[in-house]
Amino acid sequence: METIIDSEEMKSVEIPTGQILHGTSYPLGATVQKRGTNFSIFSTDATKVELLFFEDKDSVKPSRVITLNPEENKTFYYWHVFVEGVGHGQVYAYRVHGPYNPEQGLYFDKSKLLLDPYAKAIYLSPKYNRKAATRPGDNSAHAPKSIVVDDNDYSWEGDRPLYRPYAKTVIYEMHVGGFTKHASSGISEELKGTFAGVKEKIPYLKELGVTAVELLPVQQFDPYDAPENKTNYWGYSPLGFFAPHHAYGTNPEDPTQVVREFKDMVKALHKEGIEVILDVVYNHTAEVHAEGPTLCYRGLANPTYYMLDEENQYRDFTGCGNTLNANHSIVRRMIMDSLRYWVSEMHVDGFRFDLASVLSRGEDGEPLKNPPILWEIESDPVLAGAKMIAEAWDASGLYQVGNFIGDKWSEWNGVFRDTMRRFVKSDGHVIHDMMDCVEASHKMYHAEGRDPNRSINFVTCHDGFTLNDLVSYNQKHNMANGEMNRDGHGHNLSWNCGVEGPTVKPDVEVLRKRQIKNFFCMLLLSQGTPMISMGDEVRRSQHGNNNAYCQDNSIAWFNWEDVERHQDLYQFVKKLIKFNLSHDVFQREVFWSSNVRKRLPIITWHGAKDFDTPDTHPDSRSISFMLTDTESKEQIYVMLNAFWESQEFEVPEPSLDVEHTHFCRIIDTHQNAPYDILDEQQAPVITESTYRVGPRSIVVLKAV
Repeated sequence: METIIDSEEMKSVEIPTGQILHGTSYPLGATVQKRGTNFSIFSTDATKVELLFFEDKDSVKPSRVITLNPEENKTFYYWHVFVEGVGHGQVYAYRVHGPYNPEQGLYFDKSKLLLDPYAKAIYLSPKYNRKAATRPGDNSAHAPKSIVVDDNDYSWEGDRPLYRPYAKTVIYEMHVGGFTKHASSGISEELKGTFAGVKEKIPYLKELGVTAVELLPVQQFDPYDAPENKTNYWGYSPLGFFAPHHAYGTNPEDPTQVVREFKDMVKALHKEGIEVILDVVYNHTAEVHAEGPTLCYRGLANPTYYMLDEENQYRDFTGCGNTLNANHSIVRRMIMDSLRYWVSEMHVDGFRFDLASVLSRGEDGEPLKNPPILWEIESDPVLAGAKMIAEAWDASGLYQVGNFIGDKWSEWNGVFRDTMRRFVKSDGHVIHDMMDCVEASHKMYHAEGRDPNRSINFVTCHDGFTLNDLVSYNQKHNMANGEMNRDGHGHNLSWNCGVEGPTVKPDVEVLRKRQIKNFFCMLLLSQGTPMISMGDEVRRSQHGNNNAYCQDNSIAWFNWEDVERHQDLYQFVKKLIKFNLSHDVFQREVFWSSNVRKRLPIITWHGAKDFDTPDTHPDSRSISFMLTDTESKEQIYVMLNAFWESQEFEVPEPSLDVEHTHFCRIIDTHQNAPYDILDEQQAPVITESTYRVGPRSIVVLKAV
């Protein structure tokens, strides 16, 4: 036995002996080895570092405090120690001593428990309190704690990331908790809102036909970084970049089980051919501004981890109070280590980077021509097969859609979103932009060799109206957020179809459903990689709330009763996804209008009354296009009528080859289900030379 002195209480406690060795500076974090665990953290200006062990996750006082000797346990700026007998499941934290001098950007506070930035599991007890980390004094009773994880104790059973090509990908953006929390989910109570709950719903995703799920943040976030009495539901408030969010696990008694359950979910999704993409937030942390809590990075090396101005105040390009100093070598390494960990140990297939343009800013906040972190992500061999999707803007006006750096990155195409919203609701002066967006915004992504499928096309996402609300509300209705409706976007390009909110008017409901189908058609009949937002396929509504970041309740959850209630729309979307994935023309990796290898362009544009002369006048709302793919022997004719009256379209004869003599009607959004979308075997042959396309409708013909 050995006697360890608790430096805060000066109280002697006896614990089982375990030899304490120097340890090594690498790897960072807590690394389980044969005889014990190596601990290593980075801190430049610290004068003393203490490693605290706790008997269990809810212990208030440490059972053991190991003071790291700078002569033996420090190499350069790395503090490290190897402790024998310590392994998987050990609860730990740090206390770091040093100068508290905000004027110099230093916020050391020896009374605060600090998380390990490389912790692979984090526990927030029911007593966790953010405010305790902002006030003077010891916060041990209310602080999050790190947990040692041994990643070798898991069998992947041969699983590997799928790395499906963008061209064969349909993304489903979803919230892990909100997907199964609703009472109607039909799964057991302990599985609701968890990774294990998602596993239970894989058959639904498989039947729908999506090939990838893009999960809103699942790296450990602070659920209490939100307005009073609200929850940070979306999760854009990171505490740690290596640990899965503890609340998405099923066993609160074992904080490490969530790691296993995340892996189980990934493995199960992969078995059904569904990729896993993580929405990651490497642009800020939950420590927010100078008056925020000291939980990790601020208490270790504040000037390293965060961008500071000339007066050592936090630069804020994120709208969240701080900005990670992503192009500093230490922070850059942490981000890279995090990405590699999620790919190599957790088997994820890619990442969507929140406010990715922040990563292009240097330490002074100015955009860099060649940001080191972005090029490292682009060129890293461990990440070579992983999808990298940029939200190519930030909260301070930097907008890089169409010119984000590198050859690997794809982008959320906000131009596609806005253009299709305008076109479907019959705005004028949008016809040329719409034509370009149908071809994955070719004019914007004109760089030689650019893959059109790197344009991530979407009409809605978590941030903003759901698709149902886009056709049901002219104004945002965010009073439930407690911010007097000041939050959320005011420019939504929405149209309520004549009535604000729910209605019993049959004609309005019919029009809304048709508009939703039109949006899905524009999304899945355009070139590029389509992304669908959770529940849009069954008219999920947030009652006009376009900023449900703090609504961990039925406002934001998936209501599974909607699947039966809107089964007709579900079947439409399901068949449309199948249509997209089963036709090679939508998987082409060159722009449709490109004259590649002296072949004719795949796409040609046509008029309604005059087939050879498309109406591209600024006020035009009716046009058609033909997709002719000689390689796959496919010819598809799409008639778009965003006008509020019916339009007669000329129907040409198929020009593909002698085997294809007629067009058959696959889709007509003006028709009622099940005639709105038909399998090729059921589709009626078009024998007339014209086809009347209903008001605000889309018709798709295929050569047979």
